[in-house]
Amino acid sequence: MQGEDPFDQGAGSILRQPKAVWATAGASVVAFMGIGLVDPILPSIAKGLEATPSQVSLLFTSYFLITAVAMLVTGFVSSRIGGRKTLLAGLALVVVFAALSGTSSSVGELVGFRAGWGLGNALFVSTALAVIVGAAAGGSSAAILLYESALGLGMACGPLVGALLGDASWRYPFFGTAALMAIGFICITAFLKEQPRPAGKTSLLDPIKALGHGGLASVATSAFFYNYSFFTILAFTPFVLNMTPYKSGAVFFAWGLLLAVFSVLVAPRLQERFGSLKVLGASLVLLAADLLVLGYGNHTTAIVCTIVSGAFIGMNNTVYTELALGVSDAPRPVASAGYNFVRWFAAAAAPYLAPKIEEWSNIHIPFVVAAVTAVAGAVVVWIRRSALTHEAAELEPVHATEDGVTVFAD
Repeated sequence: MQGEDPFDQGAGSILRQPKAVWATAGASVVAFMGIGLVDPILPSIAKGLEATPSQVSLLFTSYFLITAVAMLVTGFVSSRIGGRKTLLAGLALVVVFAALSGTSSSVGELVGFRAGWGLGNALFVSTALAVIVGAAAGGSSAAILLYESALGLGMACGPLVGALLGDASWRYPFFGTAALMAIGFICITAFLKEQPRPAGKTSLLDPIKALGHGGLASVATSAFFYNYSFFTILAFTPFVLNMTPYKSGAVFFAWGLLLAVFSVLVAPRLQERFGSLKVLGASLVLLAADLLVLGYGNHTTAIVCTIVSGAFIGMNNTVYTELALGVSDAPRPVASAGYNFVRWFAAAAAPYLAPKIEEWSNIHIPFVVAAVTAVAGAVVVWIRRSALTHEAAELEPVHATEDGVTVFAD
């Protein structure tokens, strides 16, 4: 990708892609929207279902717990039935469980339906990049950028859509997502042909075995601590800000825009200049400082710090994924599955623990804990820097993403 302009109007342009690629990328935007969709309406859901913040935060916990476990299954499934069928199975599950989420009469039902949604999303997003790369015109560089742009756009638009629809009723964002994903299902059915299957089949234990590599295990451990910090912001901050859906949606839309810009545009340039490990370590420490200011500042300061955190999260997401895919000799889909299996457990834990910690102490301590975990992630990177040093990650970080980025990502 270095030296190339993916927006050039030639054959390799990000803008000149087959309909199959645009259909998959469009569905990817909606899939990533589902992560932050509930952010602006968390207080509304709590009020509507007469639930506590910790109970409502289980919407994230069930979603990401199932997502983590499903990482062991997605490669097993896609290597047997193919990428197209895996995408469609994931989309179908999201449509069904997103619609059911909107009909929930209790927080327990909603948490259960979000778990099914998480399974569908895991099947879809873990397969989408491989399908986009396989169907894209002009090489993988434009395809990678298109996928990462879809991720960032989805993370930015999710809270905005949640706010716009959720202002009338907290149920509408779920119905809206189901409708959009149904359109994605129809588009992929119409435009995407079956992709070639891998030469070998992936077993359920391959991602676990890949974690036996010291470098990959170190990346996954550091990302586990970081993800706790990330999802404290995403799932707990809406209760702290205590704003209307419109205002909360605007805050997290700005947050998502910074995440997208720093992930796609800023992080690669900083990596080229300073190296992946220095960028990651500095970004984690700055995120910790931002969390402390967020936790102890006034309301305006908390808003600003929430938005600014998107910049650090965007950089971290990019660097972590590249390190995970480049530090070991495992096939990239397998390495990514093992890495995501570990880190998503923290995404499941933080939304539940942060409100509980507030109940046990005060509103500041959840952010102190999140700051400590961000620093812990940086400490792991520093202690294990020799195991994490990899030519592809340090010298050509952008190339390290080709053929294998799965979830943020993100």
